[in-house]
Amino acid sequence: MTSPEPQPPAPQPAEPEFKDRVYRSAPAIAGGVLLLAITGWLGIDAVISGEGRTPWLALAVMLLVVPLVVAFTLRPAVYAGDDRLRIRNPFRLVVVPWGQVASLRSSYSNEVLTESGAKYQLWAVPVSLRARKKAARRETRATAQARREMGRDEGRGSALGMRAGLDAALGGDSASEGPARAETDRIMDELRELREARHQAESARGEVTVRWAYEVLAPAVAGAVLVLILVVVG
Repeated sequence: MTSPEPQPPAPQPAEPEFKDRVYRSAPAIAGGVLLLAITGWLGIDAVISGEGRTPWLALAVMLLVVPLVVAFTLRPAVYAGDDRLRIRNPFRLVVVPWGQVASLRSSYSNEVLTESGAKYQLWAVPVSLRARKKAARRETRATAQARREMGRDEGRGSALGMRAGLDAALGGDSASEGPARAETDRIMDELRELREARHQAESARGEVTVRWAYEVLAPAVAGAVLVLILVVVG
């Protein structure tokens, strides 16, 4: 009797070639953590030391406020995958395949426009006019310094002098870093490049899906109802 031949091991699933890039707002997260700490401190103090309906009112207010703070500060995120863009806004989760993205627009807010004409705001990538002005001033200073360096280094040629000046002004290789840009504008540039690369891909086709965040809406609505009842009852 012969023993069965050993079977070759089953092939392992291939690792994904591209991991989602995650974009979130660090200032919003920091502000959200601070607001939650203040709300928890005041709310717990009112529950422990309050009298009459005060503890119940404090609990109802916390039930209303905490989900809203989480929704507008900790929850927003943008996930840029190989085939789709997932937008997690305060009250909705929007999934847009790259084939459905018509353009990404930046003005006073960063938005995604779909082929059907729908528009979705990127809450996790807020526009900072202050950061744009700061980047523009940095670029102006870099250009002025580059011109001064070019004038001092005439013997090396104008083009080489200009590049040396930009390197000195920007603190690195100007050809690789490019013009000074605000952080959120650089993020939008990355998303546009990814959209251009994946817009025609077969795996990036599909329909836009939108799901409401009931895990945020339900407790907030319940808290609002409880606050209203407690106020009316007096």
